This record gives sequence, structure tokens and C-alpha cells, in this order.
Amino acid sequence: MTRDAVIVDVVRTPSGRGKPGGALSGVHPVDLAAGVLRSVLERSGLESRQIDDVLVGCVSQIGDQSMNIARQAVLAAGFDESVPATTIDRQCGSSQQAAHFAAQGVIAGAYDIVIAAGVESMSRVPLGSSRTGGSLPRGLAERYPEGLVNQGVSAELIARKWGFSRGELDAFSAESHRRAADAAAQGRFASQLLPVTTDSGIVQADETVRAGTTVEGLAGLGPAFRTDALAERFPDLEWNITAGNSSPLTDAASAVLIMSDAKAVELGLTPRARFHSFAVVGDDPLFMLTGPIPATRRILERNGLAMDDLDAYEVNEAFASVPLAWAKELGADPAKLNPWGGAIALGHAVGASGTRLLGTLIAHLDAVGGRYGLQTMCEGGGMANATIIERL
Repeated sequence: MTRDAVIVDVVRTPSGRGKPGGALSGVHPVDLAAGVLRSVLERSGLESRQIDDVLVGCVSQIGDQSMNIARQAVLAAGFDESVPATTIDRQCGSSQQAAHFAAQGVIAGAYDIVIAAGVESMSRVPLGSSRTGGSLPRGLAERYPEGLVNQGVSAELIARKWGFSRGELDAFSAESHRRAADAAAQGRFASQLLPVTTDSGIVQADETVRAGTTVEGLAGLGPAFRTDALAERFPDLEWNITAGNSSPLTDAASAVLIMSDAKAVELGLTPRARFHSFAVVGDDPLFMLTGPIPATRRILERNGLAMDDLDAYEVNEAFASVPLAWAKELGADPAKLNPWGGAIALGHAVGASGTRLLGTLIAHLDAVGGRYGLQTMCEGGGMANATIIERL
């Protein structure tokens, strides 16, 4: 008998700026994750012992995020000690991959009920902290003798290849803030937002959204990733990637309750969507962030759907050039692309972004009465996940 994996609920914290003094910087990442785990359980009326497994995405697994943060969060949330948990790193797609593994486990019959989640405190554990050495392994050095680059430079290479000007990048970024601010003002995120209590008060809204962002204001920002050495290596780059057209460092956590359709019926719970199909790909590690393009092509080829069949697409805005290149290659409708804003406005807490995007996508499909939604995420090292969900 075919088993569907369905999504019953999605919860996330607000996004805090991932730097000292950010709204959530005083909260331990274990406690951020524990909060969303506890909330998704309480909102569904389940007992923790009913959960077969907890899969948590986290990228920088060192310091406050080390020692299997998933298990620590389960215990900190007050779950029964019998509930197992594991931590997943597929770079920026870590919690999207957690959702894939969770849903695939349900479909295979290994799970009845599972939580997929993600967490990252980039103020307390800076991006790149888990890299212990600065040298390139010999095998990689032999394969890529000129060396690889950081994601910001990859974003520059994408902007050059697809011909995006500084003005286009900044215009996309300003629109992301406008859409996110409008969605927040209309209460679009309210059903999934979990207020977080800190020593300074209660954080109830995304700190990263700037409603007054303009193209003119963004135009005054300088390049974020240019160095003299890189400028010498890439003399024809225009260096148009700035802090304004990149996603901000962010603190956040998010969680998704996933179960079989039969279990949802048994428990009297109403599924919001089902997982329709999955894909994961590798891609050029120098361009690094172009993976969503082949991932989208693969997932559409596998299930016979076309871009016109999709009612919305969440393409992570690591940098403005990433969704712009994706849209240009796929012939996407700009109105359907991140319709409530993306990571440039809502933040990119790398380990938590996958399940955050999933929640935004479901909420948008509910709001517009859409059926199919696509989520895809560029990932460090040149990879990407793609997910299609069907609203129920």
C-alpha cells in the first residue's frame, strides 16, 4: 500500500540578526531549537513518545552547536528520553534535507511520525567556525589547481555569467524587503511564528526585514567580497555583490511535523500538504550556487510537471544573483518567485532555512488556494535540494 508523507504543522522563530546584539544573540541555539520542537508538539496535541525520530539541520557543528545539537534540543525541550535525534549538514540545505529524510522515512514505512527541524545561531557560532584548517586537501588541490572561492565570489561569477547589473541585483533585493514587509503587515507569518523570550524582552517579529529599503539606499553600499588577490584572479568581475543584495547572517530555528497520511487520520489531525517529489544534485563547485537550476529540471522531469503547473516557488535568496539566474534559466514567473520575500529580507539562518522556506511556501499556497509549490536551495560545495509539495 502506498504511504504519503504529509505535513501537519510548521513553526519557526523570528529571524534575529546574526551578530552580537542581535535580537536572539543571547539565546543558546539548543534553546532556540528546543522551543520550536516543544511548540510543534504542543500545537498538535501529541506526546513526545509518539515521535519516532527528530532530524535537525545545522551547518556549523562546533561550540554551542556541537555534540549532536539535535539530541540536546530534544532533551532541553522536555521530550521523553526514548526519543532519538540526529544532526544533518548539507550546508544551506541542511533542514530541507532533514525534511527529505523524514518524509522518505515515512514513505518507506520506517517512521509514522517524525519532526524535521533546523537551527543556526550565527551570532554565537560564526559561519565557517567548523572549518578546522585553512589548507586545501591534496585531492581537491589537484582537481582544482586554481582553487575554489567563497560563496560571495561565486555569486559574483553568477552575476557576470548571466549579465546582471548592480541595479538589477539591488532592485531584486529592495523588492524582497517590500514583499516581506507587506506580508508581515498583513499577518501572513503569524500562524507559524513562535515568539522567543530573551533577557531583553519578547521577540515577536523578524528583525531582518527593513521596510524602507530602496534601490537608491542600496546603491551606496560597497562590494562585500572583493580583495586585491581576488581582483587579480578575476580581473573582469564588476564586484556588484554587497551586504544589501546578500542574505544577512541570522539566528533562527524552525520545525516541521511530518507523518503518514494514515497516522494523521488516526490521530484526527488535518494535513496541510503532502510531499510530492524530491531531488538532490551536485553542480560546479566554483559557481557553487547554481545547483537549483539542474535540481529543478530534474524534479520536473521526474514527475512530469511543468513550470506552469507550479503556483509558487521558494528559491533561497542567498544572494540576489542566485534566484535571478534560476528564474532566467527556467523561464519563471517573477510574481510567483518568493512572493512574500526571501532570505535577503527574512534572513538566512543557514541550518534553519530549509524548514523556514517550507513553512512560508505552505502558508502562501493556503493563502492563494494554490496546489503545487516548489522549494529549492543552493548549497555550499555546489549542491542543491528541490522539493515539490502539494497543498491538501
